[in-house]
Amino acid sequence: MKKARQTTLEERIEIVQYCLDHDRNYGEAAIRYECSYQQVRNWVIKYDAMGKSGLEDRRGHRAGTEPSRTPEEELRDRIAQLERQNRDLRMENDLLKKLRELKMKDRSL
Repeated sequence: MKKARQTTLEERIEIVQYCLDHDRNYGEAAIRYECSYQQVRNWVIKYDAMGKSGLEDRRGHRAGTEPSRTPEEELRDRIAQLERQNRDLRMENDLLKKLRELKMKDRSL
């Protein structure tokens, strides 16, 4: 198998535009731009779903550090944020309960 070729965002957009202009001929686009049929197909599907932002390479970045591309991602990020906040508040509440318990125990001695 041939090693995958590195592409920039601009190249991926150009490849997708070429493919769309030629009636979604993935094979022709793959040959012309020297990349795999499957990769061209995946880029076109992502482009259809999310537009140009779907073609960004976001590997190696934490999920919350990049801006959301879709409403689903935005909701996922918001849920994760609320879950972290909920966990922190529970830990704080448990700590305050333990502190109160120790103070009561100290007074009884």
